This record gives sequence, structure tokens and C-alpha cells, in this order.
Amino acid sequence: MTGLQLGVVAGAGLVAGAVNTIAGGGSLLSFPALLGAGLNPLVANVTNTDGLIPGQAAGAQGYRAELRGQRQRLLRLAVPMAVGGVAGATLLLTLPPGVFRHVVPWLILASCLALLLQPRLLRVLGEHHGDRSAPLRAGLVLGGMYGGYFGAALGIMLLALLALFIDDRLQRLNAAKVVLSGMVNVIAAVAFAIFGPVNWLCALVLGCGSLVGGRLGAHIGRRIPAEALRVGVAVVGAGVAVKLLVFP
Repeated sequence: MTGLQLGVVAGAGLVAGAVNTIAGGGSLLSFPALLGAGLNPLVANVTNTDGLIPGQAAGAQGYRAELRGQRQRLLRLAVPMAVGGVAGATLLLTLPPGVFRHVVPWLILASCLALLLQPRLLRVLGEHHGDRSAPLRAGLVLGGMYGGYFGAALGIMLLALLALFIDDRLQRLNAAKVVLSGMVNVIAAVAFAIFGPVNWLCALVLGCGSLVGGRLGAHIGRRIPAEALRVGVAVVGAGVAVKLLVFP
């Protein structure tokens, strides 16, 4: 592997770390860089998951002010996410690659639409006084499964889910999203490190880039107004979905 290829991987990690922290979908920027470095799709997928962990940790640390007072909430939400994450990582290691390929873009587009329509959907949900915790938990299990299996744009889907079922500022929910999606990736990364064919050189280079990018993304993301954040995440998500539809 050439120095130029490793430099491209490091740069992709930096950008992916920032994008993951602000919006989500950064893994779709680093994944092609790993393919370009000569890794096959399965090795690139598991290496991508392991390599982006430092960026998510840096993003969560950068959002520590927004995370204050959310400890109990995060512990409660982490359980169904962890269950789904273990299931998703297991599926990736046992099922043929590409099982979710045709479904993923539509999931992302649906999440973008839900995020754009969040204020209206919240009003509709508020008119029905049922318990929101059950659908939230079910969505977190499915999100964890998706994140453990593939994970592209998990942050976008997760932010839309949290915004629909939890009444809080979007910046605080975005911080929670970074922690929860990072937790799922840690679960998958441990499984891949033990059982998967990780390319550790690329994972290290990618991790160094994502570490810087994650901290930078938190610095930028916390200064974006809520409405601009909502629209920006939706636009990024739509771009990711279109890319997956055109270049699956």
C-alpha cells in the first residue's frame, strides 16, 4: 500500500469524522477510500467500522456540554441499541454481503423526510396521548441492527427517531445521537476485531484522521442553529441515499 493511498485514507477519515459528528453518513466517504486502497468490500466494511471509533469518541467528548443531564436517558436508550448492535454484527459475519443494499437508500430517505417534517409530526403525535416509549425502543433495536450490520447514515436515521419521540433541543439530541451511534459501532468493532478480517494499518490511519475530524465536527455542529441543522442533515442524507441508488 502506497503512502499516497494511506494519505487519502487519513483525509477521508478526517472528513468522515467531522460529517458523522455533525450529521451522519461519513462512513460512505471513508468506505470508498478503503476500497481505493485495495481492500475488498468485506474487509473495507469492518475496517471502516473500527477506524471511525476514535472520531465518534472525540465527537461525543466535544459535545459534553450538550450531554449534561442526559446520563439516565442515554443508559435507558443504550439497552435496545446494544441488543440490536450485537444482532447486526452477528448478521454481517454470517449472512451474504449486500443483503440490505436495496433497502438502505429508502430507509435513509424516509429518515430525512421525517426529520424535515419533525415539527408537524410532533404536533400529530402530541394529539395522540399513547405511550411513545414502545415505538422508540423498537426503532432503537432496529437502528442498532442496521448500525451493527452496515451503519451508513445511521446517525441521520437515529437523529430523526430521537427527534420524533423525545421532546428536547435538537442540539442535545444530536449529542445523544453521537453517543448512541458510537456505542453501536464499538459493539460491532469489538466483534469485527475478534472475528472479522480487519486491516489494522488502514484502521489506524483512518482512526487518526477521524479523531481530528470528530473534534472539529463537534466544534462546528454545536454552533449550527436547530433549523439549519435539521435541513443540513436531511440534505446530506438525501445525497447519501441518491449515491447509494445510483452507485450501489
